[in-house]
Amino acid sequence: MSAIWHPFTQHALMPEQIAVERTEGAYLYTRDGKRIIDAISSWWVNVHGHNHPKIVAAVREQLGRLDQVIFAGFTHEPAEQLAAKLIEITAPELTRVFFSDSGSTAVEVALKMALGYFTHRGKPRSGIATFEHAYHGDTVGTMSVGGKSVFNAAYEPLLFDVHRLPFPDKGAEHLTIEAFETLAKSGDIAALIVEPLVLGAGGMLMYGPEVLRALHTVCRRHGVLFIADEVMTGWGRTGTRFACDQAGITPDIICLSKGLTSGSLPLAVTLSTEDIYQAFYSPDRAKTFFHSSSFTGNPLACAAANASLALWDEEPVMERIQQLHAWQAEALTHFAARPDVENARHTGTIMAFDIRVDDPGYLSGIGPKLYRFSLEHGVLLRPLGQTLYMLPPYCLSRNDLDAIVATLDRALDAVRDGTLE
Repeated sequence: MSAIWHPFTQHALMPEQIAVERTEGAYLYTRDGKRIIDAISSWWVNVHGHNHPKIVAAVREQLGRLDQVIFAGFTHEPAEQLAAKLIEITAPELTRVFFSDSGSTAVEVALKMALGYFTHRGKPRSGIATFEHAYHGDTVGTMSVGGKSVFNAAYEPLLFDVHRLPFPDKGAEHLTIEAFETLAKSGDIAALIVEPLVLGAGGMLMYGPEVLRALHTVCRRHGVLFIADEVMTGWGRTGTRFACDQAGITPDIICLSKGLTSGSLPLAVTLSTEDIYQAFYSPDRAKTFFHSSSFTGNPLACAAANASLALWDEEPVMERIQQLHAWQAEALTHFAARPDVENARHTGTIMAFDIRVDDPGYLSGIGPKLYRFSLEHGVLLRPLGQTLYMLPPYCLSRNDLDAIVATLDRALDAVRDGTLE
C-alpha cells in the first residue's frame, strides 16, 4: 500500500490510485497499458499537450548548465528573458514580475503587495473584496478570499474577514456592481480580487466581460487595486490569451500559473504596476517585500515557460483554440437539448453543464460515480459535484473530443436509467 496522502482525495473511498507511466499529447498511459484522454488538462495546467518536445528539450538543455540558484541577490538569463516576455504580452503598465511556484502563492503575493502598498504609502487600508463562490487557492490567505465552502470550513478560525460580493448572475449583474460601488465608497477597500469571466473550482460559473469592465471602473473611481487571478483563465482558456483582454482592461496586479509552463514544471508569477513596486522601493529595509520560497525563479521552470511561450509564436495556438471552441459549441448544443441537463455554458475552451440531481453541490454523490465511470471508458473527467466540464489541451483531436462526448452521453444515460454505480 502506498504511503502517499493525495490532494483532494478521500482515501477511505478511493484507496487505490492510478499509476501513470508516461504522457504524450492529450493522453495519459497507465502502468497496466490503458490510454486515457486527459479531458481536463491534468487540473487545467496543460495547454500545448503533454511532453511537448520543444519544452522537454529546453528543460534538458537548461539542466546541463544551471539547475537552481538562490534568487535573492542573484539572477539568471531564463528568468530575465521570461520577465521581459511576460511584460511584452500582458500590458505596458505591468512593469514588475515577481516569481513564485504555484497559483496559490501567486495570489498570496498579490494580496501582500496590495496591503503593503497602502501601508507603505502611509494610507493603510485593510479591506479585500471578492466574489461569493470564488476559489483562489488553499493557503490561509487564499482560502480567506475564497468563498465559504467545504474547502475551507474546517479552518475558519485561521481565516481573515473579507467582503463578499454576490456572483453576477445573468440578468442580475447590476446587483454585484452596485454592491461593490457601495463598498468601495467606504475608503477602506485595498483590493478587489476576481477570477475573470470564469470561476473555476466554484463550479465553472461564467459571467460577461462587461461586468469585469464595470468593476474595474469602480476600482479606478475609488482608488481600489484590481487583482486579476488568471491562474486558470489565462493562456487562452477563455478564448483570448488573458480573460481581461476581452474587457479591454489592465489590472493593477495579475496572477499567472498553470499554463505558464504548459504544466511541465511548477511556476507562477505575479505582475504589478510600477506604482506598486515603488511603494516598496526605499532605503528603509523595513519596506522590503518580504516573500519568497527556496525555489523562487527556478531556472528549469523558467526555461520551460520560455519554451511554452515561444510556441504561441511558432505554432497555430490561437487557431487550435478557436477550432476547439467551435467543436465544443456543437457538443454543448447537443447536451443542452437533454432534459436531464441544465445551465449549459461555454467560454473559450471551457464547456460545462449541470446534471439535475436531488443533492446539488460539490459533495453531490453523483460526482465520484461520474469520475469512475469516465475513467472506465478511457476519459479523465473530474466533476465538480453535479457539474460536468471539459477543459482539454489545445492539441485535442476531433476524434478524441467525440470520444469524450460519447462518454458523457453514456454517463448521463446511466444516471437516467439508475445504473450508474
